[in-house]
Amino acid sequence: MRSILAIVVAGAGLAITALPLAAHHSFAAEFDATKKVSLQGTVTKLDWMNPHIWMYVDVKDDSGSVVHWQCEGAPPNTLTRNGWTRDALKVGDQVTIQGVRSKDGTNTCNARSVKLPSGKSVFAGSAEDQGPKPSGQ
Repeated sequence: MRSILAIVVAGAGLAITALPLAAHHSFAAEFDATKKVSLQGTVTKLDWMNPHIWMYVDVKDDSGSVVHWQCEGAPPNTLTRNGWTRDALKVGDQVTIQGVRSKDGTNTCNARSVKLPSGKSVFAGSAEDQGPKPSGQ
């Protein structure tokens, strides 16, 4: 009886540790690297949390209508190593985001770079190209 209980407990432990892995997604499954987007707009919300940050931006389309976009970035720790700080973006800031559009056609993108209000462009951690190119390339 003890061995069965040990097996059940060990199996439950493995199942629980595998849940975070199941929650993570594949870049290629969600985003189309051939559909590049460039967005200029106002930050309306920022979720700075694992496994990825999300930036919500209001962008004016060609007709002047406001279109709501959500853009995924890298994990907070990766962004910090790329020169971001938690306070680099705030609600109301004007930003320019370069990225690729989601495959489902929604106004969702995976951000490659973000031009911060200071004028500094920072790598946003896109899985598309595995990081910024070294200088001179």
